[in-house]
Amino acid sequence: MLPFLALLAQAVAPVPAPAPTPTPAVSNPAMAPVKVRLDTAAGPIIIAVDREHAPLTAANFLRYVDGKKLDGVAFYRAVKVGDGYGLAQFGTRNDPKRTLPPVAFEPTSKTGLSHVDGAISMAMAKPGTAAGDFFVVVGDLKSMNAHDAEPGFAVFGRVIEGMDVIRRILGSPTLPTEGVGVMKGQMLAPTIRIVSARREP
Repeated sequence: MLPFLALLAQAVAPVPAPAPTPTPAVSNPAMAPVKVRLDTAAGPIIIAVDREHAPLTAANFLRYVDGKKLDGVAFYRAVKVGDGYGLAQFGTRNDPKRTLPPVAFEPTSKTGLSHVDGAISMAMAKPGTAAGDFFVVVGDLKSMNAHDAEPGFAVFGRVIEGMDVIRRILGSPTLPTEGVGVMKGQMLAPTIRIVSARREP
């Protein structure tokens, strides 16, 4: 199994799409999406967390929100893979005071979700290692879905407000010498602080 960074380097490729992929319909009203607001130094972002189609991954993210473990973390990585394509990554960066145990892997082949523009997904080294780091997709990157022998990554929701903020973060300056391996040149300088992460009413 390739580590997350190597897999990401191979997997991230823009895929043209004639129309956006709709989010699967909610069949259980009790599991309707939960809105989470990230107040960041670049502006607010609102995420619809999909508890019905990705229950384990969604619950993991909500544990970080409810435990206030994302307050004070940052967007620290911007991966640009073409004009209008890429991802912005944030999270605990393995801080032992913030990071919870890894969550079981829910591939897109199981959830029916996809790495479309605005999708939020879990960073991981391999399936079963995802914990407290997340990324938001800019553009259509369905190559990050599960396919053939590749596990892909676990989508669990979508940004419904604030994609302009995500695009500003993706376009923010990076240090050409910072980062290890394929992350070199992708580390934001400065990072974009998340002031708070809270459920919306």
